Amino acid sequence: MTETESHDADTTRADVIVVGAGPAGLFAALALHHEGFRPLVVGPVPDGRRDHRTSALLDGSVLALKRLGVWPNLADKAAPLRVMRLVDATGSLLRAPIFEGRAGEIGLEAFGFNIANDDITAALLAVVRERGIPIIAEPVTAVTVDGSATVTTASGRIFSAPLVAGADGRQSLVRQSAGIEVVAARYPQTAVTATFRHSRPHDDVSTEFHTPTGPFTLVPLPGDRSSLVCVVTPREADHLLALDDAAFAREIERRSQAILGKVTLEPGRGRYDLSSMTPKSFGVPHAALIGEAAHVVPPIGAQGLNLGLRDGAALAECLAAARLRGEPMGSASAMADYDRARRADIVVRTLAIDVLNRSLLSSLMPVHVARGAGLWALDRIGPLRRAFMREGLQPQGSPRLMRADDRDAA
Repeated sequence: MTETESHDADTTRADVIVVGAGPAGLFAALALHHEGFRPLVVGPVPDGRRDHRTSALLDGSVLALKRLGVWPNLADKAAPLRVMRLVDATGSLLRAPIFEGRAGEIGLEAFGFNIANDDITAALLAVVRERGIPIIAEPVTAVTVDGSATVTTASGRIFSAPLVAGADGRQSLVRQSAGIEVVAARYPQTAVTATFRHSRPHDDVSTEFHTPTGPFTLVPLPGDRSSLVCVVTPREADHLLALDDAAFAREIERRSQAILGKVTLEPGRGRYDLSSMTPKSFGVPHAALIGEAAHVVPPIGAQGLNLGLRDGAALAECLAAARLRGEPMGSASAMADYDRARRADIVVRTLAIDVLNRSLLSSLMPVHVARGAGLWALDRIGPLRRAFMREGLQPQGSPRLMRADDRDAA
């Protein structure tokens, strides 16, 4: 049987319809199930085609995956990130010092783990199936939010629940149907992604070079392998993607100052034009937004998927609190709580990423001085550095599922 056929008896009893079967949607379904709710996932199931991107899952996300039973499927595919290095390669007259943050300084084995996106999705999908969470593996063609939520699939099937969670990407149909407006911006930048092998060990160090066009980031993968996110102008992206593998590998060596030695490119390069998007609300009665339906940020600081996982955990927590108060699913009060729970985290991190990104693009000397002074302070002032690292991993008000101080209670 297919997912579309296997759980029909269960689909009429869903508490929440999760639209989208990517990592954010699958994680949200597991978090809801963990809190005792009955989620239904609707959307095409990934078909196994390689994404060729990776995600650095930070400590709180890893902790949640362990609690949900997903981590055993990922542990042998994950590379620990024990050191985060920032290098000023802007060419500015006033160069910032190299910053190195070490996980051991804040009592952690690693800041997080870098994993191929395909592996993350496959692991989540396997546990969703193990838990018996129903999946309708069809595209969604219509969503109605009016006193409840109704979802129509491409085959004409209709499903209803008190709440719909939109994990359906930056062009979210759920967001549009709920009438939620967004604030969006485009950057004059394009990210080129790749994975490669190298002759020198990475020693579990993630290195981010700050260049005049944006970050050039090398993130460890298992073995002597790493992933690349290279942010350049669209024209330069065209040039890089037109190079053959040997020439592209030499370009990685040059831009990375050969810190990983000789590079051998693996199949598959990606191109992603940079933009940002923030909705004016993250939840309205009977509809909530998670993942890229709720935020789009440039690939800086490993925030994108980690934000999306926090969305799912926070939604499950807010709904559980509303249930204790005797409120109906998808109530205005519950969705207002969810909006408050996510607003500070999403808005503050989106703004911080925007400021850092624009500071790299700026030609103004005071901007470079300010950025350099900030990195100097982080490098030299221990308490500030440790506070910065802790907040980057686990913001104040993180959901219980992701809080390190709740490890023993989980």
